[in-house]
Amino acid sequence: MKFSIGEKVSLQVPLPYLKTADSISMLRPPDLVSLDEVGVIIGIRSKDVLEVKFRRGNFLIPSERLEILNDVD
Repeated sequence: MKFSIGEKVSLQVPLPYLKTADSISMLRPPDLVSLDEVGVIIGIRSKDVLEVKFRRGNFLIPSERLEILNDVD
């Protein structure tokens, strides 16, 4: 699946942990982001890892764990 910066996404499945997108990454508990929370892609890293901005921070998420949300207006 092709992702681009600015797209809205959500988690497909729960993760065992979240990795922060800080210059010195930290592992955080998975309950900081719920499955129904909407995030925005703010960066594309190597090996299909996306930097996603959620309400509680920016996290590095593997692209296969994300789904694109279609805007319905």
